Amino acid sequence: MAAQHPLDAMIVNLDRALRAVGGAARGTGRSYPGHAAPESRMEDSARRHAAGLMRVNHAGEVAAQALYHGQSLTARGERVRDDLECAASEEEDHLIWCRRRLDELHDRPSALDTLWYAGSFAIGALAGLAGDRVNLGFLAETERQVEAHLDDHLQRLPPEDGRSRAVVQQMQRDEMAHAQMAESGGALALPAPVRRAMRFASKVMTGTAYWL
Repeated sequence: MAAQHPLDAMIVNLDRALRAVGGAARGTGRSYPGHAAPESRMEDSARRHAAGLMRVNHAGEVAAQALYHGQSLTARGERVRDDLECAASEEEDHLIWCRRRLDELHDRPSALDTLWYAGSFAIGALAGLAGDRVNLGFLAETERQVEAHLDDHLQRLPPEDGRSRAVVQQMQRDEMAHAQMAESGGALALPAPVRRAMRFASKVMTGTAYWL
């Protein structure tokens, strides 16, 4: 994919932001993983907890869209840009699935999704400016941390909530594939302070999005 004219890129990224935050993501058309499990009856406290976790996951996918779009905007190599766009499309499926699961749980996305998008887009653009190997390293580290985060959610979801579990499991498989893609493309290992800063930022977002 050739680099876009700056004005075209601005319009495209504004459209992407509005769709990601506004619940109009398109995705790749993959089937909803939640169909693999029947809807279960849950106590209200369990339902609220499951919804809180899925709200965190939805907010994380809003942030993922922004990261990939920011990284793609400033990527130097066409192959890296194409890999980021491909990953972003699959992550858009996650956004759709999490939003659908929140609807099924009669709950809502984070009220701070616009903030998560704006901050993550800026971080992604900075990662791209640092060069393609750093860009891919940032992608790989992000996906490794998200994979661990999703594994934690699988332990914390109510045992009877098979639908949320099916969604999270498919998301986890996709994150692992994206990390492997970045590593095979020549990802540079990020310094420990950067990895710690990424984990701290993630904890702030996840801790807030559970409630807001």
